[in-house]
Amino acid sequence: MRDPQQAQAWIQQNVQPYLSETKITCINVGNEVLGGTDTQLAAYLLPAMKTMYGALVTLGLSKQVYITTAHSLQILGTSFPPSQGAFKEDMVQYIKPILDFHAQVDSPFFINAYPYFAYKSDPNNVKLEYVLFEPNEGSVDPNTNLKYDNMLYAQIDAVYSAIKALGHTDVEVKISETGWPSKGDENEAGATVQNAGIYNRNLMQRMQQGQGTPARPSQPIDIYIFALFNENEKNGPTSERNFGLYYPDGTLVYNLGVKSYVLPRIDYSSSYKNVFSFFNILILLLGTYSLLKR
Repeated sequence: MRDPQQAQAWIQQNVQPYLSETKITCINVGNEVLGGTDTQLAAYLLPAMKTMYGALVTLGLSKQVYITTAHSLQILGTSFPPSQGAFKEDMVQYIKPILDFHAQVDSPFFINAYPYFAYKSDPNNVKLEYVLFEPNEGSVDPNTNLKYDNMLYAQIDAVYSAIKALGHTDVEVKISETGWPSKGDENEAGATVQNAGIYNRNLMQRMQQGQGTPARPSQPIDIYIFALFNENEKNGPTSERNFGLYYPDGTLVYNLGVKSYVLPRIDYSSSYKNVFSFFNILILLLGTYSLLKR
């Protein structure tokens, strides 16, 4: 999406008509583009973000809707200790100008963070309690002496450290996706209904308390839970289809303190990710490969 007229037309068709009745806060240009298999897309990412932002300015919407993109934690070369967080060297050429853009337009840096995958890959050494926000001995950053009682907060502070290493202390980090699967294959440790409920309930409690991370205790974190629905047509291991709070028919997968509804028929594509936030209403316009390539 490098054509300003196309960007403006896209916003006028997909965003502007719904602003009066829907709180749309963000347009997410691409999902986990950096570090993905299509290296050509990396060069398209920032130009697409700038074009979309320019269209918002033209339409007078840039103060209401911000532009960002969601990254995988795979862009980090170092994540522990959090104070030594650093981006992979081959990612810096893309991330540094993106950070400059975020600082210029006052938009957040989005990260998809899943402690579940760390536990799944090494269940013998990663403590389940540590990734589920349950009581545990925690870990201490030897450089700052800050104690971390959960992995998600350590991951967030590692991202902040990586951003600071590139010269920015003026860009906020938000978690665009986190969650836990309620079902998995035999080799997917920890993927159970019980653990999914524990993870999301404990996370909700911390967010309702306005907690920050150990390095930023006074700054509450915006965290969006993945996902609203199970994605029964999604490819990959069983866990990939079972991050949802609801089944596709609207019944609850497990009780998280939200109501169950019988939903009307939905034309649902498994290629689109769905994200649910308990604290803000956010429409993530994902599946935006076409936005980058145009």
